[in-house]
Amino acid sequence: MTTQGLAHDAAHRIQEKAPGTCQIGMVLGSGLGSLADEVQNAVRFAYTDLPGFPVSSVSSHASELIIGTLMGVKVAILAGRAHFYETGDARVMDVPLATLKALGCEEILLTNAAGSLREEIAPGELMLIDDHINWSGRNPLIGVESDDRFVGLTEAYDATIRADLIKAAAIAGIDLKSGVYSWFSGPSFETPAEIRAIRMLGADAVGMSTVPEVIMARWMGLKVGAVSTITNYGAGMSGTELSHDETKEIGPIGAVKLIKIIRAYLDNKAKA
Repeated sequence: MTTQGLAHDAAHRIQEKAPGTCQIGMVLGSGLGSLADEVQNAVRFAYTDLPGFPVSSVSSHASELIIGTLMGVKVAILAGRAHFYETGDARVMDVPLATLKALGCEEILLTNAAGSLREEIAPGELMLIDDHINWSGRNPLIGVESDDRFVGLTEAYDATIRADLIKAAAIAGIDLKSGVYSWFSGPSFETPAEIRAIRMLGADAVGMSTVPEVIMARWMGLKVGAVSTITNYGAGMSGTELSHDETKEIGPIGAVKLIKIIRAYLDNKAKA
């Protein structure tokens, strides 16, 4: 079955238990699972119960879709994502994203854990993504047999969403810096030489997700906003070896701040 067929089937199953149209979709990265617990009138669906949904093998990621209301806005939350490094497939999240579109979402907020390449964006802080570098060279639209695959990414990250997230951060009293995110395929961390190279190319943070989701979301016509929670400095910047345990330990610190920003962002949406 095609991506659209699987998404239509998944959306039908979801709306049987959670009818209505969703306004905003979200993908929650490491440390943000607690936000899903704040959803009111929540209806939860395990990925294993939805056709075409991949289950993440990463210990810090859940694998469920939550439908409900958050700060007065109807949301569809993907709690956990599957990554390219788990499957070797850059299109691994296509059905979940297409399902958000089928549920009525017009925009999507993506979150991730990332390593900072700037001294002033320390672990525990946040970075609003305003552009990206696809260092991996992989693209989820490879193999799409249509001219639709030639997706423009000049404004991959929607300017209005970025401005609204900056406004929400100010309301929440949180410093939100902006920068360029670079996608490395993982699962091994980058080398110090790779970090030096990507810094010279203009990246401000590195991570192992998000970029293929952005490309697919734009292909599907979804507007995109994205924020990284910074869990470490890039390899060679701190003098210590990197580990996933560090990501799991530091991620929740930035996640607390990001949750406050998301609350303020949604509250402004509800009042608009």
